[in-house]
Amino acid sequence: MYRVAGLFAAFVILWGSAVSPAAAQDKTLTVFAAASLRDVFGPLGATFEREHPGVKAQFNFAGSQELRTQIEQGAPADVFASADNKHMDAARKAGVVDAPKLLATNAPVIVVPADNPGRVKSLADLATVKRLVIGAPEVPIGTYTLQILDKAKAQYGADFPARVRANVVSRDLNVRQVLTKVTLGEANAGIVYRTDARSAGDKVKVIEIPAELNVLAEYPIATVSRAPNADLARAWVTLVTGPAGQAALRDAGFSAATK
Repeated sequence: MYRVAGLFAAFVILWGSAVSPAAAQDKTLTVFAAASLRDVFGPLGATFEREHPGVKAQFNFAGSQELRTQIEQGAPADVFASADNKHMDAARKAGVVDAPKLLATNAPVIVVPADNPGRVKSLADLATVKRLVIGAPEVPIGTYTLQILDKAKAQYGADFPARVRANVVSRDLNVRQVLTKVTLGEANAGIVYRTDARSAGDKVKVIEIPAELNVLAEYPIATVSRAPNADLARAWVTLVTGPAGQAALRDAGFSAATK
């Protein structure tokens, strides 16, 4: 009986020694990021995993307003990357993120299906096109869209925003939903970020918004104050704001952080 017990104890010790080191290394970096960062952060996650053996990079891509709400309500996250300063500032004021850094900038553009059934040639045409899709007002791309329409009043008339809004058939909760409806032909036009338009390839045609009427989308990033893995959070921010991360962002169509 004592011999069996001894063998069992030895097995437990050996089993524990075989598993514990690996278990100690198993950590998950959880990044909450704006939907428009999906195509960049995915590959950078693989780079991060190679540089940190035993670490898994996990992402939650959604609208910035949704991500902020989740973090404020206690969702476990290490990093928050927003598509605007509004939601980052609100998270900072709530005390759930540390001081942010500017990650990159982006530019809104108009996208239409490849065959352009609505014959959209310029921003002015959004006042007459049928089936327009934009972001909801609380979503960064929705906020930027409203700012663009407001700026356009000086050129197209005070009623221009109202005429455009009359053609809106959907206000979506993240920019990828807007893009998807255009690529599927469910909308004749939409406003998304340049990077999202690039990700769609030849499924869409891009209509530029005049620079004097456009806005600059800023992407701040911050570690979460109660990050389960604060060391990994800081390492991720260092990666994406460093040379490798900035090169990947530029390749995807983002512009460099200027602040």
